[in-house]
Amino acid sequence: MSQDIISDCLNQIMNIKKAKKQEVSIKRYSKFLIDILELMKKLGYIDYKSEKERLNIKIKENLNECKAIKPRFNVQTEEIDKYIRRFLPARDFGFLIVSTSKGLMTHEEALNKGLGGSLIAYVY
Repeated sequence: MSQDIISDCLNQIMNIKKAKKQEVSIKRYSKFLIDILELMKKLGYIDYKSEKERLNIKIKENLNECKAIKPRFNVQTEEIDKYIRRFLPARDFGFLIVSTSKGLMTHEEALNKGLGGSLIAYVY
């Protein structure tokens, strides 16, 4: 078990998907991870419920892959396109999660608002 809670959670989601199961239970989580999962839930990739000591995540059928980006690259608005080509299989397929000064958002929102930030993960 590593120190990176986000990477651990996204790896567990992918392991459960590969095992052809639909639900995973996470014991270690943070508010930042919940914000990432909320963004994924808003876009329809997962569904989750937070209980007292654990987090139950249900995977939906349209999730192909989700992974943390390490090292976390700091990008400006002009550089986001380079990382879209690097991490996503097609231009309008999936999204990068960017941590900006205005909070977590997808790369499309960051481009529309003209914000750069730190790349956290990608989902498609």
